[in-house]
Amino acid sequence: MSTFHYRSYGTFCIYSKRLHNFHGGFTHYRNYRAKFSDSGITKVVTIEASGTVPAAYVAEELDVPMIFAKKAKNVTMNDELLTAEVYSFTKKITSTVQISRKFLSENDKVLIIDDFLANGQAALGLINILKEAGAQIAGVGIVIEKSFQTGRALVEETGIPVVSLARIAGFDQGQVIFAEADL
Repeated sequence: MSTFHYRSYGTFCIYSKRLHNFHGGFTHYRNYRAKFSDSGITKVVTIEASGTVPAAYVAEELDVPMIFAKKAKNVTMNDELLTAEVYSFTKKITSTVQISRKFLSENDKVLIIDDFLANGQAALGLINILKEAGAQIAGVGIVIEKSFQTGRALVEETGIPVVSLARIAGFDQGQVIFAEADL
């Protein structure tokens, strides 16, 4: 059974050796293990909520904890917080995302995982939080990248590689046109 460790300061660490047994069929996340297994990854980080499922699978494949940044302050989050402002083009709102400093240190080497990359604001927000913690960033892993938008270029300008399972080059007459995936 999956183990969910709840911290009183409102951030979850999710770690499970058997997560895939309950949600079988997600073997494509093993591609991240093949790419990053020798990178010394100590944690996988994402933003709640839609990034948590792919991040949990990748964390399991790498056998490391997964941490997610909260979008709203929880009343139990009283510890020193690392924060960043993230604008959602989809929802047209800015959220303050946050992670307790207790979960990150200069000894960590982190892989960021998210479900979509479009304008790059979520990834850049997490990059800022991780840099503030002094953590090394191995890369940004994306399930579906909208390659026709600016997100990839903005992230790569920081010197951090982007690795996507699927890349959408655009749309033509209602059909999705795919670019070559990274993995």
